Amino acid sequence: MDSKYKICVVGLGYVGLPLARLFSMKYQTVGFDMNQNRVDELNRGYDATKEVSDELLQMSLQNGFVCTTNIDEIRNCNVYIVAVPTPVDDNNRPDLKPLWGASETVGKVISKGDIVIYESTVYPGVTEEECLPVVERVSGLKFNVDFFAGYSPERINPGDKEHTVEKIKKVTSGSTPEIAELVDELYNSVLVNGTHRAPSIKIAEASKIIENSQRDVNIAFMNELAKIFNAMGIDTHDAIEAAASKWNFIKLNPGLVGGHCISVDPYYLIQKAQVYGVLPRIMFAARRLNDGMGAYVANQTIKCMNKKGVMVKDSKILILGVTFKENCPDIRNTKVVDIYHTLKEYTNDITIYDPWADVASVKHEYQISVINHLPEEVFDAIILAVSHSEFLTLNVRELLKDNGVIYDVKGVLDRGIIDGRL
Repeated sequence: MDSKYKICVVGLGYVGLPLARLFSMKYQTVGFDMNQNRVDELNRGYDATKEVSDELLQMSLQNGFVCTTNIDEIRNCNVYIVAVPTPVDDNNRPDLKPLWGASETVGKVISKGDIVIYESTVYPGVTEEECLPVVERVSGLKFNVDFFAGYSPERINPGDKEHTVEKIKKVTSGSTPEIAELVDELYNSVLVNGTHRAPSIKIAEASKIIENSQRDVNIAFMNELAKIFNAMGIDTHDAIEAAASKWNFIKLNPGLVGGHCISVDPYYLIQKAQVYGVLPRIMFAARRLNDGMGAYVANQTIKCMNKKGVMVKDSKILILGVTFKENCPDIRNTKVVDIYHTLKEYTNDITIYDPWADVASVKHEYQISVINHLPEEVFDAIILAVSHSEFLTLNVRELLKDNGVIYDVKGVLDRGIIDGRL
């Protein structure tokens, strides 16, 4: 094992744990998290997020990887990598409290010559203007004299078993040319596809915001097309397939835009742009349109029910899936709850079935009950909201009353059985 670096990863969620596991195969690595239950679970060799298999995690633990909530156990590290969430508040304003807290933790343990690298998604300037001053204040050390910094934005895609962390090409940066080279060298030592070294920390921060904002805008365009084509009686997926026959067409499908990245990160740049007197109209419009798709799906389902003469009031409705994407237990910022709340205006008899979701977590986060087992009753309407592999082999018709309605958000069900889709 390479003894040049002893690495501490602060934050052991969907981003931090896979990264810590990867580094642990080459360097002495400690994972730090404030959640004792999460740490205990990981030290037993189990990851509830399913981002790291039990086999790989247990192999890392045997190789010396350890997870802790004890700050004293990370004092002798010399590289600190911060991978904590960057959410927004109820008004969609950036919430930097997790970053400030992680920076305080680093400030308590960092020593002269150490490096702190941030991976959390932020607007350009957060690392140097918000985080490093906290590290300076708590540690009493001077930035770029006593300690140094880097930024390498995360590119973890929850549930994606193809683009795993070691295969992702990473953007890197450093607070001095020498540190930029060291940070780049560190990541290159564990990555299969290498890195792209950005000229500065701010440019590296900007690159991440661009990635997610571009996708948000592109999906918003597809969602707008879906609304237009549905009104015209044209199947959106058929139109996209035809358009995709052109070599430079960017093929995306309409859908719900939730999760920890695409539905959140653009707000960071929207907020910061306005400080500079720029109103990002396209990004703002895209966010508003995508945030309204849950209600749109619910209303389209109601429209299908009305057309078939199915009484909407007090009807029995089944929603398949509550996580923000398929084959993944991640429920962060899922837009399925918007479907649920819109339908709740008409009926209280709504069942959500999701074999991937943690029932207690959904209840705690959204005050919504979810079941992990297939219901045995029949329903007036079924909405396929998430395309979990379990749903693709499900005989949905067996769960439906004779005159019931099926609405397919994902466009994956047999078109002969559905009544509507995006």
